[in-house]
Amino acid sequence: MLVECTIRNLAVIESAHVRFSPGFLVMTGETGAGKSILIDALSLIAGARGSADFVRHGAKSCEIECVFELAPDHPAWFQLEQWGIAASPEETLLIRRDISAQGKSSARVNGQLLNLTMLKALGDTLINLHGQHDHQSLMKVERHLSLLDSFGEPDITSLHKRYREAYSAYTELRKEWNELEKAGMQNLQMLDLYKYQIEEIEKAALKPGEEKELEEERRKLTHAEKLTQAVTEGYESIYGSQMALEQLGKAVEELEDAVKVDQAALGPLLDQLRSAYYQVEDASFQLRDYREGIEFNPEKLDELENRLALIQSLKRKYGDSVEDILQYVAAIKQDVAKIENRDQRLEELRNEVELRKAKLHQRAEALSKVRRKQAVQLANNVTEHLRDLQMERTRFEVSVKPLDEPGRDGADLIEFMISPNPGEPLKPLGKIASGGELSRIMLALKSIFAGVDHIPVLIFDEVDTGVSGRAAQAIAEKMARLAENCQVFAITHLPQVACMADSHFLIQKSINEDRTYTEVRSLEDQDRTDELARMLGGVTITDTTRSHAHEMLELAEQKKRGWHHLQ
Repeated sequence: MLVECTIRNLAVIESAHVRFSPGFLVMTGETGAGKSILIDALSLIAGARGSADFVRHGAKSCEIECVFELAPDHPAWFQLEQWGIAASPEETLLIRRDISAQGKSSARVNGQLLNLTMLKALGDTLINLHGQHDHQSLMKVERHLSLLDSFGEPDITSLHKRYREAYSAYTELRKEWNELEKAGMQNLQMLDLYKYQIEEIEKAALKPGEEKELEEERRKLTHAEKLTQAVTEGYESIYGSQMALEQLGKAVEELEDAVKVDQAALGPLLDQLRSAYYQVEDASFQLRDYREGIEFNPEKLDELENRLALIQSLKRKYGDSVEDILQYVAAIKQDVAKIENRDQRLEELRNEVELRKAKLHQRAEALSKVRRKQAVQLANNVTEHLRDLQMERTRFEVSVKPLDEPGRDGADLIEFMISPNPGEPLKPLGKIASGGELSRIMLALKSIFAGVDHIPVLIFDEVDTGVSGRAAQAIAEKMARLAENCQVFAITHLPQVACMADSHFLIQKSINEDRTYTEVRSLEDQDRTDELARMLGGVTITDTTRSHAHEMLELAEQKKRGWHHLQ
């Protein structure tokens, strides 16, 4: 459950610290007081995208911290372990979200950084937020399939996974077959061109790294005379008229006599001179050998120039380097093989496609069979909840119809159907349900899925809009019963909902020195009665509305005690 929430500089909330209890919690307040800001805070904690617009005017950043107490087997602990984040089920879970005035966002869990994707994945295990816009998702048929599959876990999940594997294998092979079939005539036209290109490249007998070697050899041949002159002069400097090596040898001999007098000072110098003598001697031998190996060969130079010109010509056609050209010819050889074996490959693909199609239909039927079974169960469960929500005459069914062709999620068209009144035929939910009916149907679904997904915090943001009277009372009781299994928050304008709460919070706005402030206050006893009276009668609270509010609270407590007694 959510234990506490601390907010600093979020929109009109300068500072707020709220502690929460288990059960059913409602938040009320006048329109524009900032009730949605608290929902924004929890959305940000659950991984919603942040922006600079959330930061209170004049502040450097906004900060949100939420503390959760979770069961040892809650999936959040496993998720954190998978990420290598140290967290113990014996501890509370602290999530912090910061957004700077420049729009930069950061998130931490128990002090360790998370990216937004990780925070969203973690938030999905902690908070389920339902607002008025979710009504519209019920209007989308594609949403109905995911709801049914969620209800049917884990049976549908495993079958769905196996089906997707078969679908992926089938579609990939079908794509290859289609491409080969369509490209047949074009490939035949390309065959002659490919063969000419292969012949031209293979005739050149290119080798990896060849161009660099040829350029190096050409450079030596082009500058053979200059190299010879430089090497000769270097050699002569050592062994020629100046006799550098001979003079260095004499220096060694002289020092060999002197070192007998002062070994400590001259010994290291003698070693250096001897080393220098042998190095210079070795260098002279290498210069001599290099000079003898210098080649003056105009014919070979012409051959190199022609070879490099051929490589440049092939590079202009087939790639930026010899390696690219060799990769290109390897690729078109494969294409030639495919083209020449096209008919045989087409037949092989056709047979394999049929086999995979048969397997796909087999797995689709297995998936459909379970979906049809789960569709009946889901419809029965929704109908049962709708009966509690003053929609006892409503017929609700989950239609499972076959698609003409299997798709990524199976071969079923799933659609929620409803008949609000006796004698009327079932019609698609999105075409005939009113706003109030959609609210109750969504609440029925949420009540069902709360027992499936085990998310500890469920938030309803004004989902009771468009209902009143007995329907409002039924929604209130349904949310209160739902709170027996998880922590339920509701932002509401209806006194029927507010009176059923285990905890009541007032969101209140004030203006001080031309600045707007919003505070969150826990209501007890008389304050709660007054707030209910305001919701019943408007701005003016009278003895009558206060009495009515007090009576509603007492009746709500009696009803809840009756539930507990039955348990």
